[in-house]
Amino acid sequence: MTSYHRWWLVPVLLASAAQGWAQAKERTPHIGYLYPAGGRRGTVVYVTVGGQFLGSCDGVRVSGEGVKATVHLTSKPIDNKQGREFRRQLQEVVRRRRASGKGKDPEAAPMNADRPGVLEGEMLDIPLHPLLRGLEQMSLRELEAWMAQFLDPEKRQPNQQLADTVLLEVALDAEAAPGDREIRLSTAAGLTNPICFQVGTLPEVDEREPNDQEAAARLLVDLPALFNGRIMPGDVDRYRFRARRGQRIIVCAQARRLLPYLADAVPGWFQATLALHDAAGKEIAFVDDWRFDPDPVLAFAIPADGEYEWEIRDALYRGREDFVYRVSVSEQPFVLQSFPLGGREGVETQARIAGRNLPGESLALDTRPGAGSLRDTLVTAGTLVSNRVVYAVDTLPERMEVEPNDDRGNAQEVTLPLIVNGRVGAPGDVDVYRFAGKAGETVVAEVLARRLNSPLDSLLRLCDSAGQVVAWNDDLEQPEAGLATHHADSYLLVRLPADGAYTVAVADAERHGDESFSYRLRLSPPRPDFAVRVAPSCLNISPTGTIAFDVHVRRIDGFAGEIELALADSTAGFSLSGGRIPAGRDRMRMTLSARATVPEPVALRLEGRATIGAESVRREAVPAEDMMQAFLYRHLVPARELLVTTPRKGRRLPDVRVATPGPVRIPIGGTARVRVTVAAGRGKQPVPEFQFELDNPPTGLTLEGAVVGTDGLELVLAAKGADLKAGFADNLIVKIHREETGGGKDGKAGQEKRRGTVGVLPAIPVEVVAP
Repeated sequence: MTSYHRWWLVPVLLASAAQGWAQAKERTPHIGYLYPAGGRRGTVVYVTVGGQFLGSCDGVRVSGEGVKATVHLTSKPIDNKQGREFRRQLQEVVRRRRASGKGKDPEAAPMNADRPGVLEGEMLDIPLHPLLRGLEQMSLRELEAWMAQFLDPEKRQPNQQLADTVLLEVALDAEAAPGDREIRLSTAAGLTNPICFQVGTLPEVDEREPNDQEAAARLLVDLPALFNGRIMPGDVDRYRFRARRGQRIIVCAQARRLLPYLADAVPGWFQATLALHDAAGKEIAFVDDWRFDPDPVLAFAIPADGEYEWEIRDALYRGREDFVYRVSVSEQPFVLQSFPLGGREGVETQARIAGRNLPGESLALDTRPGAGSLRDTLVTAGTLVSNRVVYAVDTLPERMEVEPNDDRGNAQEVTLPLIVNGRVGAPGDVDVYRFAGKAGETVVAEVLARRLNSPLDSLLRLCDSAGQVVAWNDDLEQPEAGLATHHADSYLLVRLPADGAYTVAVADAERHGDESFSYRLRLSPPRPDFAVRVAPSCLNISPTGTIAFDVHVRRIDGFAGEIELALADSTAGFSLSGGRIPAGRDRMRMTLSARATVPEPVALRLEGRATIGAESVRREAVPAEDMMQAFLYRHLVPARELLVTTPRKGRRLPDVRVATPGPVRIPIGGTARVRVTVAAGRGKQPVPEFQFELDNPPTGLTLEGAVVGTDGLELVLAAKGADLKAGFADNLIVKIHREETGGGKDGKAGQEKRRGTVGVLPAIPVEVVAP
């Protein structure tokens, strides 16, 4: 290696770390839960946020209009010593209350509300902590229940991912639109992941422990109401309400909807169950889901005037701080079935609906052009709103299924292209459609059902004129449907082997069926297209730095061409590197660089661009969070915004750029050099020592070293894998590390060397070529 260099060049170390270095752990701020996870519009609510690396939180970002939030209090975890001392003090409070006689009435003797922590003239050393808010207002019974949940060492299960807590003050405008928002926190290390916060219209009730099946008295609530609570280990929560004979009550739980996936819990979410009890305590109804949705819905006609109780728990009696729920109990309209599940773009369409508490039997679907292919709407009844009704809009001609069409002999004749709206109307029902095909013609048969909230688990069979199966499909996985864990819609793309009549049969894979098992069947030539997801949905870039992110592509109807990802806006100060997605690839890593500080979060729009036939096609890239379920499975959950910001604690780095134009061609068995420039800093201060290494490179591609010379810095890339083939293309992400010496005792310099990641280089597009 050449030893000489100018003052402004970076002294380079090889990619392998010296023994004894301690790898610095990334400290990305993360939200684990909100409690409560929503509020009624026109009110102010205090929300506890649990997560990790939130100690420097000083701001909140809420998507949409009508909701504003501010940081009220931040706190680090209560350590074991603090917890033991605090528990001792509260036990003394309990003892004094009982000794004074105030403990005889379980609802009596709250702690002094004017001076938090004061009881009978004695001061409690209550630390400032969001979890401890409101203790001074608790009754003796509530205080004992709180201690059992949060301070009992045998029940409490510490979790570092939920250890930091922040208290938010959230103001909801009276005219705020009901529905979901996204909350993110701003910290010194940047923005957190987004998490769901709901704007509601019903009166809200917050849980007051103890409220399990053993509690002697529970708060009596008038309906309608929305209940906020959370389930701790082994916890069972009950609430009492008044009801009249004939009321058609809907108890609708939202648990998994608030936190779609838990990485460290099986099955990967809070699996809520609902039960209804009469005044005598007898269970009269129970549910643990709603069709394929893990969040249960209980519909019940009240048999007599009186008091009733509803109950929620985890199906496996698990629990912790992030097992948060919101449960509405009301006579809300609830749609159980809708038909058809969509309409043709620009054509007035009415769907027939059935369910509970509905004001009518029809629902107008918005089919105006330009609003996307998947849409949703609501049914309203006074101030109450229904569950979401999801439907599809397409440009193809549409037809209705005509029975009987249960076998080849009664197959319904159709002409391609079209969409058929049908139902698997009874157990074992099969719907068969016949069309004329030609040899070599490519045909697509696609079912939209589960994506439109239909319970149908479709099964498709394509048969020739002799009844022989040409192709069949049960499920097609669609990664962009991030909330689905069972991809139950079927898809076929088939090249027909001969001229003749073909039949397509639609059935339920488990031979179930009723009037709610609706579907839309597309029969058409291929319509090549693509969809793009980018993850994560927040990019925290150091000043003048670069960050890597993942791009996922779903290729539709056989499209395999090249796609270029680009900035859709002319937002100044950002540049995208490695935006080319080679033909056939469905995942790439790219980088975004910021050439200046970003003091406030900037919402960026990225789009994929491709040429399909003679048409130039652009598709907006949807931001998403890459979430893990149950230690194993990964899902891309869509987010509302792609945000970019500069962490306050980020250090301004030298302006390091890749000067060699891409793609860099590396011969099999050989090497190629990539020139990297480092802009001069202020004055002639030496820049820190850096080392470089490839981050998760493709097998066979390596970084062999670096060469520093008078004309710049060069990285040496090699392609020496046995399985590498000419034509392979990818982006290489190069991590930049800095060697630091840890501090010693008594102010003396330490000897331990640590390697901290300070960023990445802009993505280097490479292509493997023949030697």
